[in-house]
Amino acid sequence: MYKIYYLSTCSTCTRIINNLGPLIKDFDQVDIKNNSLTFEVIDQMKNLCGSYEALFSKRALKFKTLPKKEWQETDFRMLIEQEYTFLKRPVFIVGEAIFIGNSPKVIAALREVLVGS
Repeated sequence: MYKIYYLSTCSTCTRIINNLGPLIKDFDQVDIKNNSLTFEVIDQMKNLCGSYEALFSKRALKFKTLPKKEWQETDFRMLIEQEYTFLKRPVFIVGEAIFIGNSPKVIAALREVLVGS
């Protein structure tokens, strides 16, 4: 499976996708604003990365408005399903590997896997 979960209105997502160009031409691209994330998809991502918290963007403006509390894995799962902005993006799935977020280190690791395959 080769998929990208991204936000089309996010300039960072667009820049990364454009920079990867031909390396990701065969990927299914899923705009999470137009295609809601289901628990099935979220659970599949969690199984690849190990936790819902790893998928969760604590930088999201909406997260800062939520009450401060001890967040549990089930909370992260529910919030990601309810609001697409809580997914750390972009998310690339390459077979059984998952690459989450836009840090240079993550994108470099993704590029290494794509060039090597």
